[in-house]
Amino acid sequence: MKMSSLLMVSMVVLLTVIDNDKTCSAYRSSSNGFSKSESSKVATVGAAKKSLFSPLPSLQEFDYITSDRLPWIENGYGVWKWKTVNNGKENAHDVNYLELGDPSKPALLLIHGFGASSYHFRYNIPELARDFHVYAFDKLGFGSSAKPIMEYSPEVWRDQTVDFIDQVIGKPTTVAGNSIGGLTALYTAASAKDEPWITGCVLLNAAGRFKDPNESNGNSAQTGKKTNPLVKGLLATIKRAVIALSFIVTKQPASIEKVLRQVYPVNGDMVDQELIDSIQVPSTDENAPEVFYRVITKNSGGGDDGKPTLYVDDLLAQAQCPLLLCWGEEDPWIRPAAADRIQSLYPATRTKRVNIAAGHCPHDEAPAAVNAAIREFMNANIEKATTK
Repeated sequence: MKMSSLLMVSMVVLLTVIDNDKTCSAYRSSSNGFSKSESSKVATVGAAKKSLFSPLPSLQEFDYITSDRLPWIENGYGVWKWKTVNNGKENAHDVNYLELGDPSKPALLLIHGFGASSYHFRYNIPELARDFHVYAFDKLGFGSSAKPIMEYSPEVWRDQTVDFIDQVIGKPTTVAGNSIGGLTALYTAASAKDEPWITGCVLLNAAGRFKDPNESNGNSAQTGKKTNPLVKGLLATIKRAVIALSFIVTKQPASIEKVLRQVYPVNGDMVDQELIDSIQVPSTDENAPEVFYRVITKNSGGGDDGKPTLYVDDLLAQAQCPLLLCWGEEDPWIRPAAADRIQSLYPATRTKRVNIAAGHCPHDEAPAAVNAAIREFMNANIEKATTK
């Protein structure tokens, strides 16, 4: 395999196939769903304090009213201790998060994509915090959050989001996500269909797999066929070697910049050293190579036949909140046809679409357009709710 091909192995496989492997059924979050618990009242640090500044010490000097760009803090912004139960064992993971805006205003939670962090919303958080109570976190395994050696299925990040809303935000929230963060946002919205906690969902070039209309119940013709154990073991060894080499190559600053410029086709000037550093620095963590491998393998197929068991179609069928498709039209990885498919599967009365002149990360490549779309979407939902 050529080195140039290795640069894209990890990204492309996650953007085309997302897995919900049954082997992760032993994992569950501590709250196990949206619950109006006492912990949510306690954990909302600074919620009663109305200020132009964040309740987090790291951001108390940051004035988001006059500053349009979030500062990058290498060690993170604030820590939320996320308690989980994994294979019967209780764990507490440090999750990096930030909070800006008036606590009395509607909540917005921003969820980053593969390899990124909350800093990827550097141009969105300050501006949107002037109108909303904005939160963002680093997914477990990414950014400044903990990188435990465990299985990383879509349920892990869904449960992280559910618990964060319940325990930290503590009020109805609009969720917005880019790439696999978009899948997490949609998965969260689908999981909260019987609760009023999700007031809207924003998909920014969201990743995810659709059912093949030519296959019955999404099952492949290969279902039921077993792979020879020796062949399976050999393939697993080769796969680990390829992914390991891919990690070594892709974590280099020059490689990160190359990939970013490919997915920022309209305004490549938005790719700067701080953005590169925010992706490269977390990759130096001692657990990063193994976490990278586990994220790739757990999110690239759902069984011996390689078919995923988590489909965008099913999540859309379960979700009930208003949906905004904020789509970068020049995305080389997830084309506008994916947004077309989502529109065809979700009620038109609950769907709004805004096309953005950008690539895979419209929120960072064209932040003004995305901020305007999110603001209009949230304000419209607020108005509808108040006139009912």
